[in-house]
Amino acid sequence: MANSLATINDQVRGLANLPLERQIGLILAIAAFATLVVSLVLWLTRPSYVVMYPNLPQHESAQVAEALERHGVRYRLDPGSGAVQVAAGQLHESRLKLATEGLPKASGFGFELLEQDQGLGTSRLIEDARYHRAIEGELARSVATLDSVESARVHLALPRQSVFVRDRTRPTASVLVNLYAGRSLDESRVAGIVHLVSSSIPELEPEAVTVVDQRGRLLTQPSGGLDGLAASGQQLDFTRRLEETYVRRIMEIISPIVGADALRAQVAADLDFSRVERTTEAYDPDSATVRSEQISEDESRGQGMFGIPGALANQPPEAGVLGQLPGAGVPGEQNEAFGNGRAVPGSTSRRTVRNFEVDRTISHIREAPGGLRRLSVAVVVDYRERPNEDGVLERAPLDEAEMERINTLVREAVGFDAARGDSVNVINASFRAVETPAPLPEPPVWQEPWVMDLAKTILAVIVVLVLALTVVRPMLRSLAQRGSAARREQMALPGGGVAEGTGERLGLGSTSQGALPGPVPGQRNYESNLDTARGMVRDDPKRVAQLMKTWIAGDGATG
Repeated sequence: MANSLATINDQVRGLANLPLERQIGLILAIAAFATLVVSLVLWLTRPSYVVMYPNLPQHESAQVAEALERHGVRYRLDPGSGAVQVAAGQLHESRLKLATEGLPKASGFGFELLEQDQGLGTSRLIEDARYHRAIEGELARSVATLDSVESARVHLALPRQSVFVRDRTRPTASVLVNLYAGRSLDESRVAGIVHLVSSSIPELEPEAVTVVDQRGRLLTQPSGGLDGLAASGQQLDFTRRLEETYVRRIMEIISPIVGADALRAQVAADLDFSRVERTTEAYDPDSATVRSEQISEDESRGQGMFGIPGALANQPPEAGVLGQLPGAGVPGEQNEAFGNGRAVPGSTSRRTVRNFEVDRTISHIREAPGGLRRLSVAVVVDYRERPNEDGVLERAPLDEAEMERINTLVREAVGFDAARGDSVNVINASFRAVETPAPLPEPPVWQEPWVMDLAKTILAVIVVLVLALTVVRPMLRSLAQRGSAARREQMALPGGGVAEGTGERLGLGSTSQGALPGPVPGQRNYESNLDTARGMVRDDPKRVAQLMKTWIAGDGATG
């Protein structure tokens, strides 16, 4: 330890004896080395910045930056996109502080447009346009709240209504949705967007709303019915979903018995998509009921013309005295004829009209497309592992009773109908052994996140050590050696002795009483003198301290 301190002290003295220009260069080198070390430390301790809100408009980014300055949060702007970035450790805290101020505001423009100062003299057209734009912005915000939608735009076509009913035009709407990468909208969500927009605008029908994604694909069905490929696509999709429903039923009821990996099922459904309309009118004759009845009877009696046409009998009788008719007063003879005893002619008619109420049924039937005409089901059950006599597991087929129970369950699950022509086929076969995939290799250690930070730290330490050992230390040693050589040259006499007063100053040649012993004659080099001085300090430190006080007092008096 003492040798090290002495060496350092000697180097410092040597550096002090250097010329001025070399001392300045040494100071600059030390400053550059210190700057490098500080830069490395700052690079290691510099936090990683992350974007607070991606895709934020510039005016809202300015509001966010201003709020961060008020809260004393350090931030920076991304050179490429201009987005506001903060330290990763302060991200959530910064977002909470901005949320207390209502930042950032919702994307787009909504009813806050109506809160802006419109000024005096604003026309009715401008007011309607602002209100129109505010409604579009509010609808876009509502659509953008869906999980799969990143942003949305809504365009409304609201025609001015006429006072004449026949000249009125229905409003229409178009929705452009920007979906997140890898996501899509199913039919239910598209229908939800359509009804959300149509319900927000008076007299807007759902058929008048069009939804398009960022790729230009039409997500809503065109109006005018299902024709051509559009109808075929929907029919195929409906058939596929129906078949998947039947397969899921089979899997859910058979999997607990044989296991999910030991069962395969497929269903083929034959559907009828024809549209049929028919009207039927039927009568029930057994349920006839008399609704009304009308009976009419006519009868006429008296003397009239009779006899053979053209004979004298048809002539009226001769005039005479009226008297009692023959047989008058005798019952049954009052209608007898004069003279010859023939009956008086007469007529009788009878008419009956009856109206019956018959039961009649009129049926107008419109059959919906998609009726199930036939169902075909195929199920394969794997062999079951059972222990043999030796206790070793082996694959064996299921017995007939088990297969019959599975067949019955499958029939009940799909609603088997023999009259419809359905077919169910359940067989027992051995599946090919599924090879267990090898586990994914674990990522190497150098891909871990903490490895990069550790590598940065180690690299910085190595750079500092290399610079210190290869540049700074050799330079300081060289300068110290040059300073020591120059000092020795100044101290050495031309004849090889020591300058006058040097021995006294070092306490090496003083003849005063109590002086320390001097160096050994013949060893006048610097290293021998230094070893002698070290021995003095080690053997008699008090006298050395007294000598140092004397030197200091003498230098002060001289100064």
